[in-house]
Amino acid sequence: MILLLDIGNTHTHLGLGDATRVRSQRHIKTAGWQTTAALDAVQRFVGRKKLAAVALCSVVPKATRRAKSQLREFASCDVIELTPRTLRGVGINYPKPNTIGPDRLANAVAVRHHFGAPAVVVDFGTAVTFDVVDRAGNYVGGIIAPGLAVMTDYFHEKTALLPRITIRDTRAVIGRSTREAMLIGAVQGYRGLIRTLLAALRKELNSPRLPVVATGGYAKLMADNMPEITAVDPRLTLEGVRLVALAHRAGGT
Repeated sequence: MILLLDIGNTHTHLGLGDATRVRSQRHIKTAGWQTTAALDAVQRFVGRKKLAAVALCSVVPKATRRAKSQLREFASCDVIELTPRTLRGVGINYPKPNTIGPDRLANAVAVRHHFGAPAVVVDFGTAVTFDVVDRAGNYVGGIIAPGLAVMTDYFHEKTALLPRITIRDTRAVIGRSTREAMLIGAVQGYRGLIRTLLAALRKELNSPRLPVVATGGYAKLMADNMPEITAVDPRLTLEGVRLVALAHRAGGT
């Protein structure tokens, strides 16, 4: 088995993969890497399974250093960190590759492998990010917009009367309460945002049937009633890490 990690600002996503797919997944707190709490959780997650490799992508440099050190000792093997230098499975056509979030590169690897090129990933996390693979199979950049929770939390924090809301679907287009009005603006409004940006990307890439894969916490919610989204895959980032790890093992690096 390969231990897979996607280290984000709040949560670290763990996965166990083999030669064919990501088999299991769970989430732990990224802050736990500053102590032994995260490693303890990893050990419980792995259990008695034998690890052949460990691979990760991370957007938290301080946690990366601690995680790599702890994981090397735990697994008794090298840890493959996904970076522009170690990337396999997709090219990069971008002015400053080192500024690309490694999770976005992982998404690009996975979408190209499973859906071909050109293709787009829409990741519904703290931010909504679009990652674009062009017809030549290169990561060429993307789009970043505020996430759903960021927007609604900002309204609550910066206004006296708007409440904090829990994001959920709504079919209404006219709010009959403050909460419902906010939900319409968030969910229906974001669907409009996604549709507009995807239409522009289809035109830019000259691909009317552009494959679009959604991932992240709100992916399933936002993809509902959106035929523009081809597939929803909550494990897409870990799948990209798995594919890079397999490529390194096959190449002996």
